[in-house]
Amino acid sequence: METSAAMDIEEQPSPNNNSNNLKRFGLKNSIQTNFDDDYVFQITPKDDWSSMAVSLSTNTVKLYSPERGQYYGECKGHYATINQILFSDASNSHVLSSCSSDGTIRAWDTRTFKQVSSINAGPSQEVFSFSFGGPGGNLIAAGCKSQILFWDWRNKKQIACLEESHVEDVTQVHFVHEEQSKLISTSVDGLICTFDTTGDINDDDHLESVINVGTSIAKVGIFGDNCQKLWCLTHIETLGIWDWKNGTNEVNLSDARGLASESWNLDQVDYFVDCQYSKEAEKLWVIGGTNAGALGYFPVNYKGLATIGGAEAILEGGHTSVVRSVLPMSRFHGGLAPSSVSSGVFGWTGGEDGRLCCWLSDDSTQINQSRITSSMTMKPEKTRKKKRHQPY
Repeated sequence: METSAAMDIEEQPSPNNNSNNLKRFGLKNSIQTNFDDDYVFQITPKDDWSSMAVSLSTNTVKLYSPERGQYYGECKGHYATINQILFSDASNSHVLSSCSSDGTIRAWDTRTFKQVSSINAGPSQEVFSFSFGGPGGNLIAAGCKSQILFWDWRNKKQIACLEESHVEDVTQVHFVHEEQSKLISTSVDGLICTFDTTGDINDDDHLESVINVGTSIAKVGIFGDNCQKLWCLTHIETLGIWDWKNGTNEVNLSDARGLASESWNLDQVDYFVDCQYSKEAEKLWVIGGTNAGALGYFPVNYKGLATIGGAEAILEGGHTSVVRSVLPMSRFHGGLAPSSVSSGVFGWTGGEDGRLCCWLSDDSTQINQSRITSSMTMKPEKTRKKKRHQPY
């Protein structure tokens, strides 16, 4: 069952002057995805931003309007944790794909919410990540238990299995947008591998480079003008930046949480959710959160002296627990939503409290009702620290 509520926030003088660029964004509305103890894992938008998909710990995917928060329907079929969701490109934009610890990659028609196809990775297998690409754009790569599997998505036929490059769970696979034949994989074994997927794919001939991060890798992203840089967040909350083409480490912030905690006046940063890059602003932010549900956008200086700057955006008062996903809509903060959809909206967040929260942006027409320019009058209740649930 879906419920939503609008919140009006009063403004107070700001106690935090550590950044002239600091903005506190107001809560437009929140949606409780269920009345059970479900988590929001991931939020991802359709290519035209007419809908957004939300994966939940109940092994379902729900769809909403990113503009109004209207509930459209749900896709049900997985019987284990959904680890990633992804819409197809504009040529097949109504198709949503999902991978799961049940060992399958499933495709759904979001017009009918029905499953239209399924790929099975095999008995006792789990699929932690997947990506579409390849030289002809016809490959699906999947990160599994120490293996990377490949299928031709047109006929669902498995064409390759890489099993010598990683020795533990493969947490991420990414085809490089500007070089579709290149695949980057990461793993709990601490390795970042780059493969050329041209021709008959195998470990011996197609592994191009290996970067040893030294600890279990949670999430990576490719950024920069020529897609040559790669940010890397680990399961122990460190942050690194690499040139993935030549294998050089440019930034190594082993105390990233400590640096971020010193860069705002809220509770200490307990974890990182994601990184976001804006081409327009030429900026990279690491998004840190507290166990009580507050979020901060912290700029990462990777040119010259590597450091984390003062929080430039704070989202506070919407969540009461760990935040798992951030979907920015404002182009200045890494979002790609068209202005017709994003006008007045900063973005959406989802967390372990089962809530979806919509945040107002700087140019919102509702700014006098719920934008936060200072500390909130409605503070989230402090919650006891707990171990995060960590699917890859």
